Amino acid sequence: MIYDASLDELRQKVWDGQRINPAEALRLYHLPLEELGALADRRRQLAKANDFDGRGNDFVTYIVDRNVNYTNVCNVYCKFCAFYRVEKDNDAYVITFDEMDRKIEETIALGGTQILMQGGHHPKLTKQWYLDLLSHIKNKFPGFNIHGFSPSEFIHFREVFNEPLDKIIGDFKAAGLGSIPGGGGEILVDRVRQRISPLKAMSDDWLEVMDVAHRLGLYSSATMMFGHVETIEDRIEHLERLRAQQDKSLQYAVGSAPGDRTPGRFTAFICWTFQAEHTKLKAPTVGAHEYLRTQALGRIYLDNFTNVQSSWVTQGQEIGQVALKFGANDLGSIMIEENVVSQAGTTFRMTVADMQRLIRDLGYEPHQRDNWYRLVN
Repeated sequence: MIYDASLDELRQKVWDGQRINPAEALRLYHLPLEELGALADRRRQLAKANDFDGRGNDFVTYIVDRNVNYTNVCNVYCKFCAFYRVEKDNDAYVITFDEMDRKIEETIALGGTQILMQGGHHPKLTKQWYLDLLSHIKNKFPGFNIHGFSPSEFIHFREVFNEPLDKIIGDFKAAGLGSIPGGGGEILVDRVRQRISPLKAMSDDWLEVMDVAHRLGLYSSATMMFGHVETIEDRIEHLERLRAQQDKSLQYAVGSAPGDRTPGRFTAFICWTFQAEHTKLKAPTVGAHEYLRTQALGRIYLDNFTNVQSSWVTQGQEIGQVALKFGANDLGSIMIEENVVSQAGTTFRMTVADMQRLIRDLGYEPHQRDNWYRLVN
């Protein structure tokens, strides 16, 4: 084996918390998995060192919430999605306000603090329908967060409502929207998006929604769905675009709410692998090894992100737990309800007790959090 001093310098650069570039990321990607994981864990420690009065490295957090898909009607027909329906399908639906109330009441009874509300791109729902839904939830359940509507939905709203994004997002926020999920990120490379979801928002669209939302004071998560037709270089480009947007959004974060644990408007990064069952996308899937490698690289590259969530929903409890040693500091949601990934053949489930056990077994303290990473208990 030929000794490579430059690789040692790169390892030290990561260990010291310095920013890396795409070429360096590609070199890191090919390190032995355990070595890459150790570097990612070091970056987690640096990111959390000053959190929770200096105890951030002792804590692993989770959230109790519920995924609510308000409609499964969608007109973008993504090849990787097994959830969508067209209006004429017998099992197509739009949620009623009474159904929404029941779901939220059940969530609150289980200690939940928010719903993650997303849906298909329904061609006929009006802006007023959405505003009425948001106002109804906010008035009936004050203090309960609505984490809703992915960027691709907002691009769809822009087309259907014929209004600019800042007007739509501002009106949604005024009606009760509290934060935005990062769904629809997939891979932020248009060549890839054209292959897997050609009718969906392109990369610049997705980032524009996040930029407008962050400028208007809303926080969001950032995601990556990988392991289909993209290359490793595409994944790194995706990370580069997220990091650049977070750099920009940090300028909007002055005057954040007291106790806010997320200085950037992106609260966390979450990645998961493509789930192929019942979908139209014919692509080789990847397993836990590739998932852990990509999450670790994400933690290292996204030096301006405080939090990384483990994706136990697609990987299962055991790998979700292992991911806490590969850069993640959060186990995400217990997923009281999940419909999209499960339609593609993945049906892992967890309770709060499961979450706490997995966290304690690694020597960390489990703590429930809210969307802004403030502790609930």
